[in-house]
Amino acid sequence: MNFPILSSLILLPSIGALFLFFTKSKSENKITAKYVALFTSLVNFFLSIYLWFLFDQTTSAFQFVEDRIWIKGLINYKVGVDGISILFIILTTFITPLCIISVNNSVTKRLNEFLIAILVMETFMIGVFCSLDLVVFYLFFEAGLIPMFLIIGIWGGARRVYSAFKFFLFTLLGSVLMLVAIISIYWITGTTDVVQLYELGIDTKYQNLLWLAFFSSFAVKTPMWPVHTWLPDAHVEAPTAGSVLLAAILLKMAGYGFIRFSLGLFPSASEVFTPLIYALSVIAIIFTSLIALMQEDMKKLIAYSSVAHMGFVTLGIFTIQQQGIEGSIIQMISHGLVSAALFLCVGVVYDRMHSRLIATYGGIVTVIPKYAILFMVFTLAALGLPGTSGFVGEFLILMAAFKDNFLVAVLASLGVIIGAAYMLWLYKRVIFGKLINSELKKMIDLNKSEAFTLTCLAIPTLYFGFYPEPLINTIEVSIRDLIDTYTFSVASKQ
Repeated sequence: MNFPILSSLILLPSIGALFLFFTKSKSENKITAKYVALFTSLVNFFLSIYLWFLFDQTTSAFQFVEDRIWIKGLINYKVGVDGISILFIILTTFITPLCIISVNNSVTKRLNEFLIAILVMETFMIGVFCSLDLVVFYLFFEAGLIPMFLIIGIWGGARRVYSAFKFFLFTLLGSVLMLVAIISIYWITGTTDVVQLYELGIDTKYQNLLWLAFFSSFAVKTPMWPVHTWLPDAHVEAPTAGSVLLAAILLKMAGYGFIRFSLGLFPSASEVFTPLIYALSVIAIIFTSLIALMQEDMKKLIAYSSVAHMGFVTLGIFTIQQQGIEGSIIQMISHGLVSAALFLCVGVVYDRMHSRLIATYGGIVTVIPKYAILFMVFTLAALGLPGTSGFVGEFLILMAAFKDNFLVAVLASLGVIIGAAYMLWLYKRVIFGKLINSELKKMIDLNKSEAFTLTCLAIPTLYFGFYPEPLINTIEVSIRDLIDTYTFSVASKQ
């Protein structure tokens, strides 16, 4: 296929952003700007579905590869996809138009600039999942900080500047060591081409330090305990669309990095540091779940639950088993859908009452019943109820964990119980009970755009809960090849 479909996916949102940049941001142009952004993101989504349709699930080789010289003799612009990366591209292109639809009520100032930031963000996020050169990956990975920094810092809440700088500094400082590691890899092997590095392998004596350097970046971005403290602040202050992008896509970039680079490039080091990952994952699952149980702010509760869910992801990845890694990817896809929906649900009531405090609400099931039903679907998916996508990922991860380390699996299972406690308690306090606050009686149920976005997220959440086969078929061969290569590399070094 000669058509550069991946470059098109990467560049199309930026072309839309460029068009908006030259559009006057007067009030009468706001609707036009939104339609332009929405049209651009929808074209990209349908292009990604076409990519999935063309994708050959029977091979683990990278497909649709584009390789062009960028800096001669040093860096190539090289992109491609396999079964691991293609689902994250589709998730990105699916979530972005829903973010654009959701800005109806939450963003009133500088709408043009906000839409530009979202579209540029989409370019960088897709670039991360397509990159087959370490330098290109790093540039996309770090460039994503800039639009998110602006989204939080300009359109966020009262403490937006503090939260934006905390987010920026945590994630940037974590990635400085990764840049040093990439330069070191070029010095050791003479290339930053990921495919060539898979074939060449990296000398075992360098792997531990290089693994730790990459870990420093991915751990912050995931975020893993104890470098997770930037996330609740960023979520609380970010506008609804910013929280959706942050939870649904940005956190997944690090999980993808663990699979693609930590396991793929540094298998021996991954074997050495697996106990560390297990320990940090279990602490994240239990500790942040208990913190979530104590929260009075809905956004903060969901933010802490994200840390716990990503703890399951890192646990599953480092079981180095088919079920574990498959479960981790499905968990990331599911969390992308469910966390996005939960933040949108918070945005719905916040737009009406201008409060995220749980105590403000109660008894609204009779006032806004449509909202209550959809909120219930995502609450049950977040706690991993069978029949939702949240169950599939967690079940596969725990199955793999029980095979690898019984104690770790038992401790991680406690997170499922605590997760059910804080999500059900949140739902009970917000939706049920007595309608004490008389202001709540004036609330209006979901409008068309809100109902549409939440329904769009509910459908795949339930569909993949009952029938995860399309996801498993897409990733199965690539994961099997990754594990075989990993096992061979570790065995040959012993």
